Parts: sequence; C-alpha cells; structure tokens
Amino acid sequence: MGHCRPAQHSNRTKVTNYELKNISPEDIEDLLVKVERSFDLNFDDSELIHIRTFGELCDHITHKIQLENTDDCTSQQAFYKLRNAIAFTQKIDRKTIATTNSLDVIFPKKNRRTQIRKLEEYLDFKINILRPPHWVTWTLLFLFMVSCLVLFLNWKIGISGLIVCLVGARLSDTFGNEINVQTVGQLAHKITRENYLKSRRNPKTYNKNEIEKVLIDWFSNDLDLDKSKLTRETKFS
Repeated sequence: MGHCRPAQHSNRTKVTNYELKNISPEDIEDLLVKVERSFDLNFDDSELIHIRTFGELCDHITHKIQLENTDDCTSQQAFYKLRNAIAFTQKIDRKTIATTNSLDVIFPKKNRRTQIRKLEEYLDFKINILRPPHWVTWTLLFLFMVSCLVLFLNWKIGISGLIVCLVGARLSDTFGNEINVQTVGQLAHKITRENYLKSRRNPKTYNKNEIEKVLIDWFSNDLDLDKSKLTRETKFS
C-alpha cells in the first residue's frame, strides 16, 4: 500500500514542560488530544511528567493501549474500509479503486461536500479533507495582519477588519471545497493515524508494532518535522 477555532482540550493533556526543539508546547498538546481520540486513551494530569524522549512517549502510549495485540496491518484495513465506502457512496465498482486513484476525480467539485458527508456517514467518523482555496486563506491572513496594524491607528476600522476576518474564516471553513490530500492511498494513511481503532477490522485489537510508526507519521505531518530527524532519542525540552 490540516482552523480558525483553537482546539478544546482538558488539563489531563497538558505537557507544557516538554517540547521538541522549536515546537511550541501548545502544538504538542493539541496533537496529544488527537492521539487520545484515535487510540481511545485518557492521559491523567501528571501522567506524562516523566517523559523525556520521543521513544519514551511512543513506548508509554503503546503500553497504555489495553487491547489484544495482533499482527495485521491497519493501513491495509483502512484502505479496504475506504474502498468499500467509496464504492458504496459513489456507486462505482470497488475493483477499480486503487491507492493511486485521484480523490479529485472520484469526488468532482459539483456536490463534493455532500458526497464527502455521505462517505463520512458510511465510515462513521470525520475525515476532514476539505479546505478553502489557498488564495482565500492567504487573503484572510493578509487582511488579518493589516487589521492588526490599523488597530493602533483607528481601532474602529481595525476591529471591523478583524470581524471580517473571523466571519470570512468561518465561512471559508464551512464551505471550503478543495481536497487537501491527493490520492486514496494518502487518505487511507490519514484515517489510519487519525482514527486508528475505527480503521481496524476489529476495533478491540491493535498491532503493537505499528504504534511508533503511526506516531512518527503523525508528529512529522502535524508538526512539519523531518521524519529522518524524529528518532527515539529526540528529546523534549
């Protein structure tokens, strides 16, 4: 075989004393919230206080998953689930669906949001692959920066600009119609890390040997890290 609203998370995931070099602790906290959701875990207040390296974090999460260990491949199972879901919702022969198939072709822009919603209903979880066009995002970012500068000169105009940014960001997030992953295979990997247990044939099992690889993929993707530099010895500071 990627919001305008800040993530909501509880104190149990706070690890502000630990961060990878040049990565903000808030970004790591947000990622750990996703890890909890994907693996159906709960981190207590001081549970991660002893963690010093990325390898220790991987081992801790692996040992915390109290499920039956099996050797089957989760990303392969995620692909089969995704293939069945696409075949059913798009009314196409599942034998024609491969990892290299383009999602832009499978989900044409016309009625794309409706079709993605049907796919999520079939899978029974969100896949979060729609985004606004890049030009909209950059325009709103530029307007936000200008509004912040104007705020010091004319607070009424500055606040009006910030309100326009907020409303525009919400609308673009709600009606965004661009797909942020290219192929079926990439989407299968995405749902493997973001919905690990739900991607498996039997969600009451896991593959112990996969967890570190999934976490490496997750940290490198969400925190824009070089996988080759993300080793077990990588330290939190």
